[in-house]
Amino acid sequence: MAEPSALESKPKASAGGGGGGGGRAGSKAGGPGPGPAPLAGGLSQPAGWQSLLSFTILFLAWLAGFSSRLFAVIRFESIIHEFDPWFNYRSTHHLASHGFYEFLNWFDERAWYPLGRIVGGTVYPGLMVTAGLIHWILNMLNITVHIRDVCVFLAPIFSGLTSISTFLLTRELWNQGAGLLAACFIAIVPGYISRSVAGSFDNEGIAIFALQFTYYLWVKSVKTGSVSWTICCCLSYFYMVSAWGGYVFIINLIPLHVFVLLLMQRYSKRVYIAYSTFYIVGLILSMQIPFVGFQPIRTSEHMAAAGVFALIQAYAFLQYLRDRLTKQEFQTLFFLGVSLAAGAVFLSVIYLTYTGEWHQGWKYAKIHIPIIASVSEHQPTTWVSFFFDLHILVCTFPAGLWFCIKNINDERVFVALYAISAVYFAGVMVRLMLTLTPVVCMLSAIAFSNVFDTRNILDDFREAYYWLRQNTDEHARVMSWWDYGYQIAGMANRTTLVDNNTWNNSHIALVGKAMSSNETAAYKIMRSLDVDYVLIIFGGVIGYSGDDINKFLWMVRIAEGEHPKDIRESDYFTPQGEFRVDKAGSPTLLNCLMYKMSYYRFGEMQLDFRTPPGFDRTRNAEIGNKDIKFKHLEEAFTSEHWLVRIYKVKQLQNRETLDHKPRVTNILSKQKYLSKKVGSQGNYPTKVGSGLSGRW
Repeated sequence: MAEPSALESKPKASAGGGGGGGGRAGSKAGGPGPGPAPLAGGLSQPAGWQSLLSFTILFLAWLAGFSSRLFAVIRFESIIHEFDPWFNYRSTHHLASHGFYEFLNWFDERAWYPLGRIVGGTVYPGLMVTAGLIHWILNMLNITVHIRDVCVFLAPIFSGLTSISTFLLTRELWNQGAGLLAACFIAIVPGYISRSVAGSFDNEGIAIFALQFTYYLWVKSVKTGSVSWTICCCLSYFYMVSAWGGYVFIINLIPLHVFVLLLMQRYSKRVYIAYSTFYIVGLILSMQIPFVGFQPIRTSEHMAAAGVFALIQAYAFLQYLRDRLTKQEFQTLFFLGVSLAAGAVFLSVIYLTYTGEWHQGWKYAKIHIPIIASVSEHQPTTWVSFFFDLHILVCTFPAGLWFCIKNINDERVFVALYAISAVYFAGVMVRLMLTLTPVVCMLSAIAFSNVFDTRNILDDFREAYYWLRQNTDEHARVMSWWDYGYQIAGMANRTTLVDNNTWNNSHIALVGKAMSSNETAAYKIMRSLDVDYVLIIFGGVIGYSGDDINKFLWMVRIAEGEHPKDIRESDYFTPQGEFRVDKAGSPTLLNCLMYKMSYYRFGEMQLDFRTPPGFDRTRNAEIGNKDIKFKHLEEAFTSEHWLVRIYKVKQLQNRETLDHKPRVTNILSKQKYLSKKVGSQGNYPTKVGSGLSGRW
């Protein structure tokens, strides 16, 4: 009995299959068994093609991102735009002309006259150093480029690096498909393009790459617990500190991640090694930037990182003591530590409340430094800005966040915190929409990837046409309804009776008559047309509504137009005028060729426990004729989901089979004849029925 589980567990048809199709559902061409695991080293293996495809997609994403940012250069000229980029360009030009040491000690007497400005200690030098280094490398390679052109095209070039870092981070969080989608999204999302167009030589042009790459290396450090990965993360963090003041987002989000992992009881040695190394090395490296200096150990925005560092050391110490102290001693020490920590927090709150800093902290800049609030980029974000900067992704990224929370692990805790905090800060300040854009692209990619992964691809048509091409004679003639003629000719390369051209209505009507007639009458038509195979579409298993049963009445009507004496549409309806495939259906319908080919062996299949065997999901009815047998046809192929079924037309036998009939003897007339014959010879007894007479 054919069960749905059997259909789902059948192996796929091999590309080099051979042999004829059997009479079982889903019969495939035979092929070799599974070979050794694919190697990523060459294009002859699937992994090699997958790597090439991923590389191609990333390259195209980079190219699309780079090209979409060149409008101003193509439309006008290669020039620096806006206000801040001109200072950055002037500083970079000074760096390229006089060297890095002179740049760090540069006192600009032309600014803030008559006060002047110490430039080297009041800027984040990462942007200038990056552009100057690229300019130096190009000139060393004898590629003469002006420093202005390097500054103009720096942000578009780094947009490609941002796509790659986003791909790496999303791949670690979900899978490679989501990573490729995220790379494509961030390459063209308006919220990032606005800050990285050609000529916009500002810190954000390289900072988003550093932000994403630091997060990728952090996730990698947490997953592996490797000091090497953590050192790389610290170096990336150092580059981020040198490039943009938004590095405080990193130094607060990573401690928040560790703190939440502790609350969720997800502490591990991997987390301890990663954060302890990151905090110490990252702290030392960040203090090497002159503009940052001792801020990591003095300012409030860095205190959360120090607090979490102390907390994880205490937690690790408690884990160490747990195995070496009794339960009573451990509880006493624990409550003592908690009491001291609570007292310290309480005293801090009282101090901040007494000094007034607690209440004014959220609006300190607005009250005391109104110049900060006067900047348009520092204003709260309007709802319209979310849709302009993120487009449709603003609607899809909550789904990606839900999938991450539903399948939570250490790294997905990080991206959830990243999303929540970025949404909050983007709402507070429109400039920080830039920090929200990458995580929106990642979570939207996860949402789309999850949807694409759950789709069910029905490959029955291609599977059936491939079977026809590989397992039938190249001159075989296939009868089907005209809808599939072009595909059979193109994909299977076999002769068809009718196709989508529909130029000969009489020929189509003859095919419709064969489909509408009983098997014997249809066989005569097929023999006259030299048909070798019959192909039909059946959707009763999967609920496909475009199958031939639903088109059947059109076959009847077209056939009736040319053969009104043989085919009448009314014969296929019930006395109540219904077209039904169950027991109440018309006997003409239940015995026609199309019905029998569609439902052959279908009565043995029970699709689920709620429905009886032979339940048609498309018509929502139990078929009326389950005992279907063929005399002139045999099943040749049925696709995996029973969507395409192919039958072979049997050839005429060389010798006609004569039915054996016993010889009939008229006993009464023979007895009368024998009695007369015996009477003339005398009264001798005779054998009755032997045909002979004789004496005893």
